[in-house]
Amino acid sequence: MSEKKTYYITTPIYYPSAKLHIGHTYCTTIADSLARFHRLRGDDVFFLTGSDEHGQKIQRAAEAKGMTPIQYVDEIVALFRQLWRELNISNDDFIRTTERRHEKVVQALMQRSYDNGDIYKSQYEGWYCTPCETFWPENKLPDGKHVCPDCGRELELVKEESYFLKMNKYAERWLRFIEENPDFIQPESRRNEMIAFVKSGLEDLCVSRTSFDWGIKVPWDPKHVVYVWFDALANYLTAIGYGSDTEQFEKFWPADLHLVGKEIVRFHTIIWPIMLMSCGLPLPKKVFGHGWLIVDGTKMSKSLGNVVDPLPLIERYGADALRYYLLKEIRLGQDGNFSLPSFINRINSDLANDLGNLLQRTLAMVEKYEGGVVAAATVRTGVDDELAAVAAKTAELFAAQMDEMKVNDALNELWAFVRRTNKYIDETTPWVLAKEPTQAERLQSVLYNLVEALRMIAVMISPFMPQSAANMWQQLGLHDFDAVRLDDVQTWGAYPAGTAVQKGAALFPRYDLKEEIAEDKEEAAAPVCPAAKEPVKAEITIDQFGETDLRVAKVIACEKVPKTAKLMKLQLDLATEKRQVVSGIAKYYKPEELIGRHVILVTNLKPTKLCGVDSAGMILAASDGNDHLQVVFVDGMAPGSRVR
Repeated sequence: MSEKKTYYITTPIYYPSAKLHIGHTYCTTIADSLARFHRLRGDDVFFLTGSDEHGQKIQRAAEAKGMTPIQYVDEIVALFRQLWRELNISNDDFIRTTERRHEKVVQALMQRSYDNGDIYKSQYEGWYCTPCETFWPENKLPDGKHVCPDCGRELELVKEESYFLKMNKYAERWLRFIEENPDFIQPESRRNEMIAFVKSGLEDLCVSRTSFDWGIKVPWDPKHVVYVWFDALANYLTAIGYGSDTEQFEKFWPADLHLVGKEIVRFHTIIWPIMLMSCGLPLPKKVFGHGWLIVDGTKMSKSLGNVVDPLPLIERYGADALRYYLLKEIRLGQDGNFSLPSFINRINSDLANDLGNLLQRTLAMVEKYEGGVVAAATVRTGVDDELAAVAAKTAELFAAQMDEMKVNDALNELWAFVRRTNKYIDETTPWVLAKEPTQAERLQSVLYNLVEALRMIAVMISPFMPQSAANMWQQLGLHDFDAVRLDDVQTWGAYPAGTAVQKGAALFPRYDLKEEIAEDKEEAAAPVCPAAKEPVKAEITIDQFGETDLRVAKVIACEKVPKTAKLMKLQLDLATEKRQVVSGIAKYYKPEELIGRHVILVTNLKPTKLCGVDSAGMILAASDGNDHLQVVFVDGMAPGSRVR
């Protein structure tokens, strides 16, 4: 039995960007897989993610939309929560920095550092990057240029009264800690960068702002708000009960792992440890800076238009397929590339061919040759011993590599076992054995070994592909998958003989690469709603407006257009006739939410085809151009009514 431990893992709390992108998916999927592995091992796990909601850039973004900051972040946080649900993220808490519980912790830490003599008031004058919420001293700027070293944007010259944290006071202590704890910053390249940064001169950090008010108030001076990074980093203490639940806090702190993008390693490995030193609190055990996700060879950028939204990918190909691709394709710590062709090929080869086909072939043979019931293995040969040995070695390497966060290596080893099991079928030829009555026991043994291998595979893929693992478990005729632990794959032969399998649908469908790429390009080229902030178009006369025939229509049937992420096919009743319309609203509404509703239809729009489906008109919807859309409903108005 494995020794039970505690394990506290965090992702960064994400800035509420209105555009979800696959980079969010990558980091959180890694963290989720590690959390699931430790639960599988029997550890007591706390897994945290959340949203970073204060700061100047949030206030400016909200003002630009005519909203309050909390209205702005509430809408976007809902998108993140949806993404985590769709992706089957198993976080134990979702922290929001606007919560009262977090405000109390931030103010307590600020006060503690102040009382320890580490915070003082002065005047800040220097360069600030609002998008990154980062202060930059002159000696850290590239060639003296006033651009952000992280994002490349122009810096703002800021002058305001502020409080400062005595960073330089702790520089030598920080260097000693890093020397004594060489694994604290990973990978090694990030550690070397941070050491060089500190040795080049560590200036005191501005930890309050007075030029805006969206933030947590400094407890002893409420005209100041706490600097957003001092605020955000404290979330790791809030969620586990700092100041409110001593037992839980002492159980999980210090954190075992902060998993962050390499662009924010400096905040987590220099500012955060010094904050904790100032407050007299233990430092986390490890900060790991993962690489960036590149799209088709180019770093994701809104300006380049190559930001990949994960939700349509999940809807089309499934959460487990996306999780597997990101974990298998990218070595943790390095940059990795995402491309649709590579993704489709990985689904077809690894998931549909290797794993899905192994499960389907095995269960089909159990049904055909043994009536669906797995008999005990009574005849054992050398090839059986080899398969069992590979299984044992795989389980051993899987545990060791996941302990060391070598997720990519663990998956490679596991897939070598999947392929070895497929080879075992070819070596033992069950279809030949089935023709010989004298080989009945040998056939039963072969089928048992295949099912046993699949049982072990299901357990080991569960951190990466939880839905598929549970599906496999059910098809194998097994129960209580939530109670499965890593110890269950330490012994070969644990599958209970006499169990009836329950063969179901294929785990993963195959996709035609050319068709998928063509449809992706067609959707990308489809017209999109203009941004809400675009200038008003040129004036028209009342007569010109009168040429548009707007009528109330009732939605009587509705379904998504197959193989698309955005398109919905609606059947509409105009009282005098029925119409079919295709609309790009599938990301925002489920079919059952639309049936029976009354909408406004442009009836005299020239008919067209969208993705090969006839569309005779257009329903009205409002969009702010930032992935928020709402259909205009006129429930209560009779179908056919004229809209004037």
